[in-house]
Amino acid sequence: MNTVEVFLNETLSPGVPISCLSRSAVEHHVVATGNRISRQSMQHCVAHLRSFLRFCHARGLLLEPLDAIDTPRVYRDELPPRALPWSTVLRLLRSIDRRQGKGCRDYAILHLVSHYGLRPCEVASLRLDFIDWEACTLRVEQRKTSSALTLPLANRTVRILQHYLLQGRPPSDRPELFLRARCPSGPLGKYAVGEVYRDRADRSGLVELQGTSVYSLRHTFAMRLLDRGVSIKLIGDVLGHRALESTCVYLRLQLDALRDVALPLPLAAPAGQQGVER
Repeated sequence: MNTVEVFLNETLSPGVPISCLSRSAVEHHVVATGNRISRQSMQHCVAHLRSFLRFCHARGLLLEPLDAIDTPRVYRDELPPRALPWSTVLRLLRSIDRRQGKGCRDYAILHLVSHYGLRPCEVASLRLDFIDWEACTLRVEQRKTSSALTLPLANRTVRILQHYLLQGRPPSDRPELFLRARCPSGPLGKYAVGEVYRDRADRSGLVELQGTSVYSLRHTFAMRLLDRGVSIKLIGDVLGHRALESTCVYLRLQLDALRDVALPLPLAAPAGQQGVER
């Protein structure tokens, strides 16, 4: 159920008109919902409720405005990005049945995200002419930096893309690389890339993937580069980050590296020498 349905079911009894809605009922619902979900999710919930209550008041369904709801404050990068163990990513990819066209497409999409760190919008904007088969490179239009990045393709990636074009991509004159699996035929949208991940994560049965998103694959890619000693600047360039701060959040996950920079504790002085200046 969506936000408004849950709100109405919890604040009004069956058959009671919305005009009977009170400010205290709205506040009670907001508090109860805030105890169930994160502050990040609560921001979206409050925005939906505000719009709905403002609409009801404008239409005369509510006698007084009830949309004055405080939004919980969140801070940029307060939560570290969630990376997955590489073994889990490989299990996810192996769980995809590539004998059908949709499976070929989904496998190629998640392979590019996990092995090259592409954003969903970058995957959706890929075109057939972005692939240089002779040079084995892929051109990526990085939207946030308004620049193009040329990535070298591994032989395995080339084979995956060729298999998709031969077995998974429906016949079409469209220039986009990835197309919808259902009619009407057309390019795959950026939000559909996230849906591909959620669908394949659910089908895989992997408990580790619960609560994750397609961006977890991108974070995993960044952590793999960091583990291999790649500089933060270079990782940021590959990921298409505008500022170095956006890349530095991955350092918070590198606990082993943080342990290495810890200062050693001084040895305790013998009992008879404590308090003696040297």
